[in-house]
Order: sequence, then C-alpha cells, then structure tokens
Amino acid sequence: MLGLQAKSIGPDHHGDKKAAKKDIVDTAVAAGSFKTLATALGAAELVEALKGDGPFTVFAPTDEAFAKLPKETLASLLKPENKSKLVDILTYHVVSGKVMAKTAVTLDKATALNKKDIALAVKGDSLTLNGTAKVVTADIKCSNGVIHVIDTVILPPAK
Repeated sequence: MLGLQAKSIGPDHHGDKKAAKKDIVDTAVAAGSFKTLATALGAAELVEALKGDGPFTVFAPTDEAFAKLPKETLASLLKPENKSKLVDILTYHVVSGKVMAKTAVTLDKATALNKKDIALAVKGDSLTLNGTAKVVTADIKCSNGVIHVIDTVILPPAK
C-alpha cells in the first residue's frame, strides 16, 4: 500500500486525469470497497453534500474498517433515530479543503467538518489518525477533492 510513499506521487501520476473526472462519492462507489460507507452516507443524507463543489479531504474507512465495529453498533447507527450521531461520525472523517499526503504528514491535527480535531501523526511509514486509524492508500484525486483510505473508523470525542 502507499502509506506515506504517496509523498512521491506528483501531479503527473498515471491515472489522475481519469480519477479526477469523478467526484468523491462516485470514486468511492466505483472502488467497490466502500459499500458500508456509501450506505452510511445515504442514511445520513450526506451524499449530495459530498458530491458538491468542495474541495474536501475524506478519510474513507473501507468495508473492512466498518466490519471492526460491533455489528449492533453499525445497525444502530443506520437507524433514522440515530441520524445525528451518524452524521457526527461521518463528518468527522471529512476535512474542508484538499489536503494531500505531503501536507498531511506535516500536520499534528486537522479540524473535521463537525468542528472536532483529528490528531495526525506519522508512525513508521504511515500517517495515523487519533493513533488508531492508518492511512493505507493516499492521494486518490477526485474532481472535488481527495480521498485517503483508512483501515479503522475513527470516532469523534464526546462533546
């Protein structure tokens, strides 16, 4: 996986032109490994927002990352009565602006759309979020921002 090696990917990286034609949601859906994220975005009514102009930086948990959550937790979050909690969790994975890996590795925190900070740190050759989630693929360019794939769902701190 790319991890921090994405720092070496420049603007002439092969495939950028193709990938940049799709927005963040379409890119994630086309990848096939973000079905749970797509379902959650739909339940939270955030699809249209992430199809907007942006730019956005999305730390996108894979289906495997969501599978680490207890099944009952995920099922509960997808219920209409828990929409506000789901929105809080999902917007915690999104940062305003386009933050590429080479910039992200220089930061110690990023403020998510839900106004809560995500702690960023470099451990070994990987960027980590809150000490638990690892960026496994970085700098997936989209027409309205960038996706960094993470291996664990991050949960926002309690208010």
